[in-house]
Amino acid sequence: MTTDQNSPDPKRHKTEMRIGTHSGTFHADEALAVFMLKLLPKYRDSAVIRSRTPDVLEACDIIVDVQGQYDGVKHFDHHQRDFSETFSPAYKTKLSSAGLIYKHFGKEIISLKLDMKHDDSRLDVLYEKLYAAMIEAIDGNDNGQSAYPDDVEPAYSTSSITLPGMVAALNPAWNEASDDTYLDAQFDKASKLMGGVFVDLVKYYGRAWLPARDLVRAAIEQRHQFDQDGRIVVFDQFVTWKGHLFELEDELDIKGQIIYVIYSDGKGWRVQAVPVDPNSFKSRKPLPEPWRGVRDQALSDLTSIEGGVFVHASGFIGGNQTREGALLMAQKALTL
Repeated sequence: MTTDQNSPDPKRHKTEMRIGTHSGTFHADEALAVFMLKLLPKYRDSAVIRSRTPDVLEACDIIVDVQGQYDGVKHFDHHQRDFSETFSPAYKTKLSSAGLIYKHFGKEIISLKLDMKHDDSRLDVLYEKLYAAMIEAIDGNDNGQSAYPDDVEPAYSTSSITLPGMVAALNPAWNEASDDTYLDAQFDKASKLMGGVFVDLVKYYGRAWLPARDLVRAAIEQRHQFDQDGRIVVFDQFVTWKGHLFELEDELDIKGQIIYVIYSDGKGWRVQAVPVDPNSFKSRKPLPEPWRGVRDQALSDLTSIEGGVFVHASGFIGGNQTREGALLMAQKALTL
């Protein structure tokens, strides 16, 4: 990493790619933007030039978070008075340098890290999911756009445990001696911190979240074999389903139609009532009130379904020893 020496070195002109950003105090957005660029083959071995001198920056091949320009080719700054770029019309959060780099290069980065083909339709799903899961928060933080209404006062501070807070702490303290070499080294730490989290999320969403989504979608598509109205979904292997179910209901235009989900917990089978929304404790249709709090043989006798294990007192979940028994519980609950 190189800090401004006031003028470009003509001997190094175009001998290596250069990523330019501002010198001095750094933030989470450009730390991540630089790391993302270096994930691309074109910029993998690039020198990072941190400067405030316009000529030095303009000698770089790509410039982030400085120079007051955005063209989507070389300049990726967001500090212009008239800047209003968002990830898509569906989002209100203005982009930071991280969001700008992700918007233009995110799909390529994801495809490289996950070895996905560029025409894989699932790439679009991951591209938007990763923006919403991480990048948007970095954009909002750097642009001073709160995730909460102004009249909501937090009960406690989280600033020291957020990624932007951790990056801020890597800057020199007000009473700490520092020079460009130290600042560059600290910026490198910040970039690796942000980038490490980003890469881990890419791998998680590509290798765990996306396969789970595929399984949930397949189960939803098979739901009519268990109930003619498609109100019961059965998973023949454990999968994290709740978030996917709500997203896929919207995507498939069947919002609110799925009432019960059946899955194995490794010991027996569960029938769970789908909540009214992903964060609610209220179910669309709890298991019948007479079953709630009843266990074992008493539950089997009450329901006339063998293998009864329990029904929770609130009716949001119940259990049976077998898949068939859990399915019968769900089917009967729909009629009561």
